[in-house]
Amino acid sequence: MAVIEIPAPMSGSVFEVLVKAGDAVEARQDLLVLESMKMEIPVECPEDGVVTEVLVSPEQTVEEGQVLLRIES
Repeated sequence: MAVIEIPAPMSGSVFEVLVKAGDAVEARQDLLVLESMKMEIPVECPEDGVVTEVLVSPEQTVEEGQVLLRIES
């Protein structure tokens, strides 16, 4: 099994976290929503797996490339 790190595609703040550790997720499923420049940007899962860690919480500021969560596939 491989661990996949999901990075922030841009700087912004975490608007909503849609999954928690232990959740089974599918490719293209929205994992969380970032807010940047008054726009909501969904962050999608790249492949099927299980969320092992959620490293951010709502209203937290993140930088581009920062790891948001990890998935085991």
